[in-house]
Amino acid sequence: MDGGQRGEEHAPHFGEEGPNPGLLARPPRSRMRHWGLAGGGIQGGLILIYEQPDLENMRARTIAIMESNKTTSSFSIFLMALLPVLLVSSLAILSDATSLINFAKRATISSHENLGKPMFLNTRFNTINRRHILSCPDPNPFLAMSLDNAGTLADIQEVTLTVSGVLAPSDTDWIGVFSAASNNYSDCPANKALYLETGDTASLPLLCDYPIKSKFLSDDPSYLSCSTLTCSASLTFRLINIRTPITFVFYTGGFDTPCILLTSDPIQFANPSSPLYGHLSSIDSTGTTMRLTWVSGDSQPQLIQYGGGQTATSAVSSFSSTDMCASVPAPAPDFGWHDPGFIHSAIMTGLSPSTTYTYNYGSDSVGWSGVRSLITPPAAGGNSLNWIMYGDMGKADRDTSIVHYIQPGSLGVIDAVTQEINAGNANLILHIGDISYATGFLAEWDFFLEMIGPVASKVPYMTAIGNHERDFPGSGSYYVTTDSGGECGVAYETYFQMPASSFDKPWYSISLGPVHITVLSTEHDWTVGSEQYNWLNNDLAGVDRSQTPWLVVAGHRPQYASTTNDIISEVLPPVDPDFVAAIEPLLFQHQVDLALWGHVHFYERTCAVYQAQCYAFPTKDSSGIDTYSSTPYTAPVHAVIGMAGFKLDGFDQNPSNWSLVRLSDFGYILLEADIQRLFVQYNWTVPAIEAAQIRHQYQLADQYSLANMYKSA
Repeated sequence: MDGGQRGEEHAPHFGEEGPNPGLLARPPRSRMRHWGLAGGGIQGGLILIYEQPDLENMRARTIAIMESNKTTSSFSIFLMALLPVLLVSSLAILSDATSLINFAKRATISSHENLGKPMFLNTRFNTINRRHILSCPDPNPFLAMSLDNAGTLADIQEVTLTVSGVLAPSDTDWIGVFSAASNNYSDCPANKALYLETGDTASLPLLCDYPIKSKFLSDDPSYLSCSTLTCSASLTFRLINIRTPITFVFYTGGFDTPCILLTSDPIQFANPSSPLYGHLSSIDSTGTTMRLTWVSGDSQPQLIQYGGGQTATSAVSSFSSTDMCASVPAPAPDFGWHDPGFIHSAIMTGLSPSTTYTYNYGSDSVGWSGVRSLITPPAAGGNSLNWIMYGDMGKADRDTSIVHYIQPGSLGVIDAVTQEINAGNANLILHIGDISYATGFLAEWDFFLEMIGPVASKVPYMTAIGNHERDFPGSGSYYVTTDSGGECGVAYETYFQMPASSFDKPWYSISLGPVHITVLSTEHDWTVGSEQYNWLNNDLAGVDRSQTPWLVVAGHRPQYASTTNDIISEVLPPVDPDFVAAIEPLLFQHQVDLALWGHVHFYERTCAVYQAQCYAFPTKDSSGIDTYSSTPYTAPVHAVIGMAGFKLDGFDQNPSNWSLVRLSDFGYILLEADIQRLFVQYNWTVPAIEAAQIRHQYQLADQYSLANMYKSA
């Protein structure tokens, strides 16, 4: 994601490779009003180079051919998606060379020495199908961009950009917001394959550098309906401090065939070294220590000030593009890269369980955060624990910008969870995989961390790794897919430092109050006899049920889920029977009470189930709440809770009898445990209007409880 200084305007240009005739796309007719006046300029008949094939139909046919292959990975889907893109490029290369040369001449391109050269110029994927984007030769003297912000940017700031002097507004006009400073706004159509590699099928800018935000000028309702000589539009962007300068670029031609009309000067953040996005985590079961992790542009150690005079010094880490995985083409080391700055982590000690403290973090040289308050969780063996869980959240922009991988429910869920935390209803949050969905677009980690700040700065924000954080070919992930976009767990484990034994072994357990929580990595080897399998067996066997009577296991991929029987589910089944065969016997053997999973984007609750057979069904208590009895123990209850943000999934119309409750609404679960009872409620989010802004409240959708056999009052 690069931005930079203003380039030469009104001068079409190519880069070092020169113009590649196979890579010049057809501009839409709506661009003509920028490219010439009556009697001159580029005419539409000379621009038609090729007709684009129907990529979606080609992709669908390819997937259908492979429908019977149950082992196809996301990487195979990526290759299938890539083939049509490369085919389009090949068709363009075979187009009428005379028309291309005439087009180049009329666009005042002077260099033709590379015409007819092969498409694959070197081994870097970002030069496949690369074309240096045209600066629209626009004689319009009225065109201008202006910002309502005259100086540097605050850490969080809304800015309004106004485009004026437009002679003929088009629904293909848009603004890209870039961060960095290379002035490289080239067009890379084959990057469609890199978006698809991560699972994102949305229409996004096909540029060589990823814009962190985009908006069409038609978002201003007055733009397309303008009837004056020159027209204008105003768009508001919510920007957060990602340490590097921000540049706005005005394009026409839509996302697929863009050309540049105007480029702003870079705008700096006032303090690129600000200490930001602090989030808490527990590191043991005592309730007396807490880790705080935050981001800054400063590499020098900083401090936490807490507890009325105590301090803790940060350890500093970071990662570079060379730490990303690139065994196959991926966005993380390429057009999705953004410098993460420096990640600071410090441990507060000498705390007391279930106690509120104030703190701030930073240094005199870079500044200090505002004063925050936190509450420590209860120690193991305590009488109660309340916590919130969900999976598959991701992020969305409050300014409704277009970004990679928008998760439509994420804002509503985080708003509702914020209400729960502010009301003191939970001591901890556990997010079980598919955290930010950055998937190789690294700046999106900053946006996610800022989004969860209202809750993650107050209570421990614990996590489990998911496929969109870890999986990549050749990286050691158990599933050989491209779902992490080349991050292969590096960004996740740097930002979220859980109490695991070592890097890339992200399984761990923690006991808080009357609950022992065991967190698996479904993305690392879990087969019988593996390191993780042996650890899991020993961890579950070692739980003192007199101290922590409730045993909860959590991981990303589920063991039970009633998904629809479509092609995608056939190619990429959400439940891996090998995972179930290896791990489910351990859950049954060690009498796990509750198993919670994500990955599938809905809510589902089972009977007490083992090997797809119901060992017990709940009964209604005096309040009408489903209650599972643990006297005697029967089998684990499973629930899928991957409904925190990602686009929701549908259900099998003929579910198995082990499936008791199925709901497809955004939400989260709140768990309340004491010695005798584990109560679970699924809350779904509903919008509410507050001060002319949409905020989200929560409503009860399902509830159940487990009665405990190990202790009595």
